Amino acid sequence: MSDSIAQRNNVSIIGQGSQTLMLAHGFGCDQTMWRFLLPLLLPDYRIVLFDYVGSGKSSLSAFNRQRYATLEGYAEDVLDICRALDLPPVTFVGHSVSGMIGLLAASAAPELFERHILICPSPCFLNHPPVYSGGFELEDLQELIDLMDKNYIGWANYLAPLVVGGSGDSALIGELSGSFCSTDPLVAKTFARATFFSDYRHILPATSQPSLILQSRHDSLAGVTVGEYMHRAMPGSRLEIMEAEGHCLHMTHPHAVSRAIQAFMNLGAV
Repeated sequence: MSDSIAQRNNVSIIGQGSQTLMLAHGFGCDQTMWRFLLPLLLPDYRIVLFDYVGSGKSSLSAFNRQRYATLEGYAEDVLDICRALDLPPVTFVGHSVSGMIGLLAASAAPELFERHILICPSPCFLNHPPVYSGGFELEDLQELIDLMDKNYIGWANYLAPLVVGGSGDSALIGELSGSFCSTDPLVAKTFARATFFSDYRHILPATSQPSLILQSRHDSLAGVTVGEYMHRAMPGSRLEIMEAEGHCLHMTHPHAVSRAIQAFMNLGAV
C-alpha cells in the first residue's frame, strides 16, 4: 500500500532532521515549485514532497472527478500519504489553496499534524460583503473558468502574471504558465472549481494546531485583508505580512520565507 500511494502521488522524502515538514503545492503547480526553498530547509528538517493526483508526475490514472471536485478529496491525498508512510506528526506547509487542504486534513485526523504554515492562503476567493472580502466577484471567477474552455493557453498566460506578480521574474511567469498548460484540462478545471468557488471560512475557528500565516503585502489573489481575517478567526495563529509582491513567496522570496519558517519552528507550541 505504501508503495502504491508513494507512486500515485510521486512522494519523495529527503533530509535527516528530527522535525518533518510536508510541503504541499498550490493549484496548477507541482513539487518542483519548492526547489528555491529546499536548500535552505534541508540542513535542519526532514522534508516530504508530493504531487496531488493529476499534478506533476503523479498518476493521472488515479484521478477521479467526483473525489477531486472538492478540497476534501485533496485532503484525502494528504492523509493517505501520512498513513501509508507512517509519518510522525508533520508541520504542514501549504501554498495557497493547500493551506485549506492542510486544515481540512488536520480536522479529520489532528493526531497527524503538529503545526501549519500557510503561504498566501485564502479560505474563500469570493467577496461576501460586508463581512468578508475575498478579492473576486462570482462573475469574475466564472469568466476565468469559461476562459479555460475557450482558450486554455490564453487562460494560463493570463493567470500566471497575476500569481507571480506584475513585476515578477519573466522566467517564473513563463514557468508557471507552462505548468498550467501541462496539466490535463479536465484536472485543471476540476481543481480550479474546487479552489476558487469554495468557502472554508467555517473551519478556521476549529484549528487546533499552532499556525503561521505568511501573507504578501501585494497579492492579486489573496490580499492582506484575507490574512488578517484568517488570523482573527484561527486560535493560536501568527500573521506575518511580508513586504513583497505576488502569490508565490516561496519562489520569489525563499530566504525570507525560510527565516520565517525556522523562527516559527523554534518557537515550539504557541
